[in-house]
Amino acid sequence: MKILVTGGAGFIGSAFVRLSLAERAEVRIVNLDKLTYAGNLENLVSVAGDPRYRFIRGDVCDAELVDRLFVEERPEAVIHFAAESHVDRSILSPAPVFETNLRGTFTLLEAARRHGVGLFLQVSTDEVYGSIEPPAEAEESYPLRPSSPYSASKAGADLLALSYWTTYRVPVIVTRASNNYGPYQFPEKLIPLMISNALEDRPLPIYGDGLQVRDWLYVDDHCRALWAVLERGRRGEIYNIGGSCSLPNREVVRRILRATGKPESLMQSVADRPGHDRRYALSSAKVTTETGWRPQVGFESGLAATIRWYQENRDWVMRVKSGEYRDYYARNYENRETELGSLVR
Repeated sequence: MKILVTGGAGFIGSAFVRLSLAERAEVRIVNLDKLTYAGNLENLVSVAGDPRYRFIRGDVCDAELVDRLFVEERPEAVIHFAAESHVDRSILSPAPVFETNLRGTFTLLEAARRHGVGLFLQVSTDEVYGSIEPPAEAEESYPLRPSSPYSASKAGADLLALSYWTTYRVPVIVTRASNNYGPYQFPEKLIPLMISNALEDRPLPIYGDGLQVRDWLYVDDHCRALWAVLERGRRGEIYNIGGSCSLPNREVVRRILRATGKPESLMQSVADRPGHDRRYALSSAKVTTETGWRPQVGFESGLAATIRWYQENRDWVMRVKSGEYRDYYARNYENRETELGSLVR
């Protein structure tokens, strides 16, 4: 099978590429990635020389390039990871999320429609459901209530993809996963940020009271779920993919500090995120029933493996945290009160 992967140099995309080439001898992957701040070809050094792998630098919004790729490569499936994926960045600057997440998805869907692709997998997020009151869990029919520009753009992209199934019979499947973690994650999301700051004895910034609840999914488990849906999922359907591990953010941070041998005094409360969802919760019953997939990596072992990777790859962390990331970190954490004040005026 030849697969066009978009955003394959990002965290989840690169994990999917590495796992697929390692576990499936028959697969060939074409990776289209713009290489924005979170796209990193160092994540793919282990597969760079594999004859089953090809990298193309480019933008999913570039209709001419996308069309040419479909003509040249004739992919049997598209797995669409490419996205501006960070909520805080979407709050500070909303325009890029709508350009990439909506226009980029539209561009790919149009190419898939014209060229008759066998499957279009729209990789989405549990954030489209918004905050969920306990003890409820969102099933695939749960109302969409996105709270941020990022989650709104992903909800819109999901609906657009599903409309191409209804209207044009483009074979679309939408997956919505809970919070991913693991090696190679850019240190702006909670777990890699807290690990990297703890290893440097820097303050660990926690939004508000830190009691926001998230469900944690090890990235390789997510990738195997995508393969299960790719092979056994039904066209036109939505599949939730959760890790069955719900924890408050503050508890996750405490576990990281214990595992790294750092004091809890490093925890630092900062002004909360505007519109911050209190709780995400998914039911994965549908994907389990229909495909047989279940998460294999428990949070304790997954977190230990992730911390170990960051301890052993500090040079990687230092390289990705240089330059533009420093400016973003200062705006979002060090100068947070000033930035939030300017946003609401």
